[in-house]
Amino acid sequence: MTVKNNVILNHEEINDKIRRIAFQIYETNVYETEVVLAGIDKNGYIFAKKLKSMLEKISSITPILCKVSIDKKNPLTEIKTSVSAEDYMNKSVVLVDDVLNSGTTLIYGVKHFLNVPLKQFKTAVLVNRNHKKYPVKADFKGISLSTSLHEHINIVLEGKTFEAVLE
Repeated sequence: MTVKNNVILNHEEINDKIRRIAFQIYETNVYETEVVLAGIDKNGYIFAKKLKSMLEKISSITPILCKVSIDKKNPLTEIKTSVSAEDYMNKSVVLVDDVLNSGTTLIYGVKHFLNVPLKQFKTAVLVNRNHKKYPVKADFKGISLSTSLHEHINIVLEGKTFEAVLE
């Protein structure tokens, strides 16, 4: 039996989701001068860069881009960020990833940022899979899917054509 790959979001749909999520982030932070977009390395960071670009087009908010490095296989190891804690202290932070699957990566990412006082903390994902092991939710999401645990979502955000594929 061959498994057929299904495109769940095409290039245009992904761009629409990026625009909509950027507007939601702007609405939530309308009185802020800065917002920290903390993208989880690799695809979460690429997604955060795209959100930053869109926020710069639609608002006067200055987005601060932060790369968050988490060992997804061993999330208890030290989490590193490309900006210091002083740079996000007392600011609004949005933790960004491409897919919310079990919630493990996001919950450990949230834990890291809670070591300093924040004005507000939100999460943004392109695809929410509804398979959470932890009580973490996506405040801003492109699409929610109920999938089986055996399925995988592959997101391509680089190159000429973006897509999200259910495999």
